[in-house]
Amino acid sequence: MSTLLVVGLGLLGLALLTVGADQAVVGASRLATLLRVAPVIVGVVVIGLGTSAPEFVVSGTAAVRDNAGLALGNLVGSNILNVTLVLGVVAVVSPVMVRSSVPVREAPLMAAAVAVFGAFALVGLKFVAGLLLAVLSVGALALLVRLSRVQDGDPLPEDVAAFVSPVRARRWWVFWSPGPRRWWVEALRTVAGLVATLGGAQLLVDNAVTLAHRWGVSDQVIGFTLVAFGTSLPELMTSVQAQRRGEGDLLVGNLLGSNIFNSLIGGAVVGLAAGSSTIAPFGFAAVTAMVFAAVLAWLLLWRGSRITRPEACVLLAAYVCVLPLLISANP
Repeated sequence: MSTLLVVGLGLLGLALLTVGADQAVVGASRLATLLRVAPVIVGVVVIGLGTSAPEFVVSGTAAVRDNAGLALGNLVGSNILNVTLVLGVVAVVSPVMVRSSVPVREAPLMAAAVAVFGAFALVGLKFVAGLLLAVLSVGALALLVRLSRVQDGDPLPEDVAAFVSPVRARRWWVFWSPGPRRWWVEALRTVAGLVATLGGAQLLVDNAVTLAHRWGVSDQVIGFTLVAFGTSLPELMTSVQAQRRGEGDLLVGNLLGSNIFNSLIGGAVVGLAAGSSTIAPFGFAAVTAMVFAAVLAWLLLWRGSRITRPEACVLLAAYVCVLPLLISANP
């Protein structure tokens, strides 16, 4: 395959990412309103899980092929990217405001999930560790669903407030009423947007890795940088579109959910895919940087339920400082 064709396929993937992310945000936001579910939880469970699928696929495939550097490097790099580069870039353009209780509930859960995954990565992922992380994944999902009810006083997203009738309908009426209240239309929109986003990410990552191999870059560095950035593009695109539509809760929920699922489900996939073998312990510097980034994002959100431009610059500076450290520690 010629280099020109590889570049063209990568650009096609980027276009799919942009369109798919926009439709996923619109559909998920409206679906949250119709089903009376907090938008931040839709961001965590629906979009967060959906946009984390590239990490699962890439890392699981790498583990099956005995490429531990790429498998764990992708997850660690994505976890760092989501709460530093992605959140920082979006917040630099416009401050991110969170109206729900994300800093109290989902942010600590994200930090804990990253810390647990980091501990397993330090000692080496085994099949048993994969099983334990899978159990923790189910527990995290159950906890998020338990917290997902919208209280009567909770504000609705601005772009979908007019989408709901001023008269509070019973749930069965929301499901069956004609016109714009048909929930399955928005569910299909969300799924189609996620499919396009994931397909675009896969195109972009595959062709970027092909170029990197042609240039002689190691798999471990590719995992930290190119693959991690590529598999985090769905999070970046959905975050940009969510911020453009004023959905700060959906934006932050998407990023926190992605890190939760990268750590627990992604770690479980890698551990289970390893089978009887053991994924070699990962570098202390990389794991420390990942946990530091998660705790930093949590503290900034807890401080004021928002990420301002100065705080965004702190996150971006953290990524700029961490990346050379990761590359030098894993030549």
